[in-house]
Amino acid sequence: MRYFVVLYLLMLFISCSGKKETETRKAFRYNESKGITNLDPAFARRENEIRPIFQLYNGLLEMDDSLNVRPSIAKSWTISSDGLAYVFTLRKDVFFHDHALFPNGKGRKVNAHDFAYSFNRIHDSKIASPGLWIFSQVDTASQKGFRAINDSTFAIQLKKPFSSFLGLLTMPYCFVVPHEVADFYGRDFRNNPVGTGPFMLKIWREGEKLVMVKNPNYFEVDKSGVRIPYLDAIAITFITDKQSEFLEFLKGNLDFLSGVQTAYKDELITRSGLLNPKYKNKYKLLTQPFLNTEYLGFMIDSTIIKHPYQRKALRKALNFGFNRSELIKYLRNNLGTPAYNGFIPKGLPAFDDQLNAYYFNADSARKYMAQAGFPNGKGLPEIVLTTTADYVDICEYIQHELSEINIPVQIEVSNGATFREMIAHSKVPFFRGSWIADYPDAENYLSLFYSNNFSPSGPNTTHFSNKKYDELYESALRESDESRRNELYKQMNRIISDESPVIPLFYDMVVRICPTNISGFTGNAMNTLKLKFVKKL
Repeated sequence: MRYFVVLYLLMLFISCSGKKETETRKAFRYNESKGITNLDPAFARRENEIRPIFQLYNGLLEMDDSLNVRPSIAKSWTISSDGLAYVFTLRKDVFFHDHALFPNGKGRKVNAHDFAYSFNRIHDSKIASPGLWIFSQVDTASQKGFRAINDSTFAIQLKKPFSSFLGLLTMPYCFVVPHEVADFYGRDFRNNPVGTGPFMLKIWREGEKLVMVKNPNYFEVDKSGVRIPYLDAIAITFITDKQSEFLEFLKGNLDFLSGVQTAYKDELITRSGLLNPKYKNKYKLLTQPFLNTEYLGFMIDSTIIKHPYQRKALRKALNFGFNRSELIKYLRNNLGTPAYNGFIPKGLPAFDDQLNAYYFNADSARKYMAQAGFPNGKGLPEIVLTTTADYVDICEYIQHELSEINIPVQIEVSNGATFREMIAHSKVPFFRGSWIADYPDAENYLSLFYSNNFSPSGPNTTHFSNKKYDELYESALRESDESRRNELYKQMNRIISDESPVIPLFYDMVVRICPTNISGFTGNAMNTLKLKFVKKL
């Protein structure tokens, strides 16, 4: 009998201790409805995978909340007068997360050779990283491309000046990895990540749960000299249904919701874009401009697809044919900005507030339809618009608006992977697209229309080609003066607006809803999920 009493008390003690430890540990919990398949920064292409990768790794540089380039592992850098040679001096107190492949049980100190390895790995065709393009301006044909001068000095040599290069180095493709671990696991490094970041991988059951824990040896401190991160852990779930995700948030099982989702936008957010007053004591709504342009794109290469929309006048008619302001008001609860100013989004210095291109104007739409040879829509064949399920409501709104001026549109819905593959290989004539900035420079948006960037090898999925545009684009790449470069960007933006290979819909907004006990949850217009300064009370 005594044995069972002792056993019971022991079990009760263990149970209570475990519960107390769970309650005292501060874990930030969020959901990735699209899942996670890869934690290797060489494959950090999708936002759902970039989010955890930002917690696990660091690069030479990082972007702050105002989109300024700041030091990270590189504490300083110099650029040669000709804009070709970049030399970075590294910190000496940065260590990789501990791993059995490291001999001392404390991780391993990062050095310049690690960056040379990591960057050459991105450039290695055998790795097949989707980030290969970011080093297109690097002189990789010579020994000077990526070079460790010594353990704490790393150099990069460009073939020609590229004004946005520092911003590009903040991308997760450029995060540093240890050669011992990456080589040992090969393709399986995707689920055995080792970086330098504020958190380390603890558990990953694919499709079920992912847990990262605090890195006790992280090198950064806050303004008071306190070592970060403040959180003990990050827990990610993979609930695919948005309504179920919302219910988990209401139950207190998730610490933030991201974006404007149909499942909850009308419950949490008013038509004027504010938090529903009944939730003001429980949640807070965090918003700011998001470098993301939502648009509809045309494949305008007539050698691939033949359709009357190859006529610029018809593309202009579609641009004039619907009300962007009402779209934002009723489908986005005013969280976003109607795209009246071309393709470059609000939040970049090259944003052109003087360009008022395509307000809703039924008379202008009819005028351009007539110019295209289809007066009042007579003889105009149906236009097929391909989208994913997440954007059907927006596409149906546009379909209805265009039908009012006799432009017939049919909507086809495709799944994400198939949809992207079809667009990349020019299989759809008219598609819903979005472009989230890889780095905060208008060049990243304008590269979508440079004729040397035709898909599938480049981002120009419309196959737009214009000689004057290409000349301006190449001039902008060489221009070191920011104000002159922005003027070139604006000229290019106006060419795109006039030629209309795309229909800009709206400039997006970063929207985050979190409980009031979360603090330090800041962000930037890149929508970076930065959790190293987050506190949970």
